[in-house]
Amino acid sequence: MSEEKRLIYLDNAATTKTNPKVVEAMLPYFTEFYGNPSSVYEFSGISKKAVTDARETIATSIGAKTQEIYFTAGGSEADNWALKATAEAYSQKGRHIITSKIEHHAILHTCEYLEKQGYEVTYLDVDENGVVKLDELKKAIRPDTILISIMFANNEIGTIEPIREIGEIAKEHGILFHTDAVQAYGHVPINVDELHIDMMSASGHKINGPKGIGFLYIRTGVKIRSFVHGGAQERKRRAGTENVPGIVGLGKAAELAAANMEERAKKEQELRDYLIERVLAQVPYTRVNGHRTNRLPNNCNFAFQFIEGESLLIMLDMAGICGSSGSACTSGSLDPSHVLLAIGLPHEIAHGSLRLTLSEENTIEEMDYVAGEIKRIVERLRSMSPLYEDFVKHGAKK
Repeated sequence: MSEEKRLIYLDNAATTKTNPKVVEAMLPYFTEFYGNPSSVYEFSGISKKAVTDARETIATSIGAKTQEIYFTAGGSEADNWALKATAEAYSQKGRHIITSKIEHHAILHTCEYLEKQGYEVTYLDVDENGVVKLDELKKAIRPDTILISIMFANNEIGTIEPIREIGEIAKEHGILFHTDAVQAYGHVPINVDELHIDMMSASGHKINGPKGIGFLYIRTGVKIRSFVHGGAQERKRRAGTENVPGIVGLGKAAELAAANMEERAKKEQELRDYLIERVLAQVPYTRVNGHRTNRLPNNCNFAFQFIEGESLLIMLDMAGICGSSGSACTSGSLDPSHVLLAIGLPHEIAHGSLRLTLSEENTIEEMDYVAGEIKRIVERLRSMSPLYEDFVKHGAKK
């Protein structure tokens, strides 16, 4: 690409490029093996086997049984299913749910919906790094608590939560534990038995798979009901003709992600740390949001004082750099990120946030260019800021 048409994609938490090997695996199931897996004739058996194989691959990747994997249309559906169906199935035992203040809106808005249905929800605080406070979790547990839902890793600031400890607390109290692992699955190792996870949501398009496909892991014995009613697909728990190409693509993406996870994470982490150090060294009055080490390997999240994040994003886009100020699901909102407010950032600093999420295809040279452009743009925006001018005039101390 020429300099004028440069594209550096650093928004992999929003979505990823579908791997060509995934596309190749999917193609025959659009035009050649297009049978409905639920039909009885031999031709449809090819589609049915492809679905079974993908289910086995995904189950193996998290240490689950094949029959514990249920395909969905993505992470948001899986989150909705886990919370709403559990609430319904266990309402006789209790109507109290525990989650955190930094969850994805697929969880938070579902909790708000359940509150209108008469359920009570406790929203746990997090520390300045975005880590759930385990002592607060223990205190929040009541005799009528039926579910704890805490995300595996935060989609904005990248912090990885103490999932094993949360799982142990839930198990000790006989409470179901669900984790939204949409950002973590395929990027960090996950074993549902070792971590005491009862339900887990994941999505294909975060791991170089296709959009519109995900899964919900449901541990055997969890009394969860159907979410979509109709046919008998997904062992009578999720009606609708299976998205065979999507399922095949998700299975292939999961296979590829598991095969090179360690190598990919190492490279992304090196790029991440290099970019963070460059930006912090070049741009004063900047902080990194989220845990510095216990975070997703590809996540950088900065807060720049005295600027508006939206302006920064637009100018980065003009320089050929794709980033975000937070979740892609809230990109139309002018409110500061609920995650950044939850970790204690004041509104004016939270407004100046930038999330950059890398892939193994990025390079050191790109990181140098990005750091240089951030420096240039932040300096330009601050030069137009009365707040910054006032700050400097009154003897700013770095």
